[in-house]
Amino acid sequence: MADKPHQNLAIIGHVDHGKSTLVGRLLFETGSVPEHVIEQHREEAEEKGKGGFEFAYVMDNLAEERERGVTIDIAHQRFDTDKYYFTIVDTPGHRDFVKNMITGASQADHAILVVAADDGVAPQTREHVFLSRTLGIETLIIAINKMDVVDYSEDTYKEVKEEVQNLLKQVRFDSDDARFIPISAFEGDNVSEHSDNMSWFDGPTILEALNDLPEMSPPTDAPLRVPIQDVYTISGIGTVPVGRVETGMLKTGMNVSFQPSGSGGEVKTIEMHHEEVPEAGPGDNVGFNVRGVGKDDIRRGDVCGPADDPPKVAETFQAQIVVMQHPSVITAGYTPVIHAHTAQVACTFESIDQKIDPKTGEVAEENPDFIKAGDAAVVTLRPQKPLSIEPSSEIPELGSFAIRDMGQTIAAGKVLEVHEK
Repeated sequence: MADKPHQNLAIIGHVDHGKSTLVGRLLFETGSVPEHVIEQHREEAEEKGKGGFEFAYVMDNLAEERERGVTIDIAHQRFDTDKYYFTIVDTPGHRDFVKNMITGASQADHAILVVAADDGVAPQTREHVFLSRTLGIETLIIAINKMDVVDYSEDTYKEVKEEVQNLLKQVRFDSDDARFIPISAFEGDNVSEHSDNMSWFDGPTILEALNDLPEMSPPTDAPLRVPIQDVYTISGIGTVPVGRVETGMLKTGMNVSFQPSGSGGEVKTIEMHHEEVPEAGPGDNVGFNVRGVGKDDIRRGDVCGPADDPPKVAETFQAQIVVMQHPSVITAGYTPVIHAHTAQVACTFESIDQKIDPKTGEVAEENPDFIKAGDAAVVTLRPQKPLSIEPSSEIPELGSFAIRDMGQTIAAGKVLEVHEK
């Protein structure tokens, strides 16, 4: 499995622009989902009067099957190209996609932005592009989808492409890196093979563009950090915390510390996909047992790290945030919930330090009285209970977070510095 380098790929874009269909199509074209499974979904889709949704069904069914499993909150689905193996971090039609995208379930290296040719840039297109930019997605491939609906018109493609380029300029996303490809995920045009319907396009197919992505160096030399998703008691083994290794290496025999709960001990066993392994690295979902740590000593939201370089616990932290939506204004004293890796902790805005011009990144105002939707700012936050979080310049995987309130994502942010307890 590890003979090819691994890439995490997010599929982003507005609802109904065809993300699920593209994912299903990619899995099908790369042989990750066999033909008979697609056939089965096709029949099911037609019975429900949703002919044409078979590819989307593939993803949604995987999502449901996975919801019954334990370790993975998101439809992580694997497919291979000639050069890489990819894990898709996508939650089709999922309202919490934004939150999941931010809180590390999807430290995606690259993203495919899906924009429907018949609809153009829509509200979530903006939001997702903005987030990708804030969260450090390296490369964006832009799939202008549903070309079959606009009769494969080159003019429509050019109009939508220009619209997206303007959006990318607004958020200072380097759009030269952005590869634009006209596709029909439903018909399969330009996904794995060049389409005769668009002979005017001489660029790469989606799979070729994926093969061309720059290789990411895994964060193995960073200190170990494993945010805990759940803690189980398994007979014959004992307490087993489960989580995903974000950085560093987890090895048996290591002394580890869980923060903020403060317990720790020696790693006795590590299990991955129901097999015992001697070590695990970034991206691996693991269950592991630590000598002397009981079920009540640790909880979801803790972060495991080496005992001699334990995860930081913030008294306060300074962060750069982007406010996506808020019905009124945000002032000092506001206390929403911060979702960082697997932790959810209420945090109070202690101060709003600077307002940033999102177009230039320059400081627009020192110590503003308030910030509102559309603003970028540097703020100081005080967690209401212990929270382990890291500066994004040191450990980016644990340095980004979402701010949620009233059932929606209010803002996204990254940690600039942590003032430890």
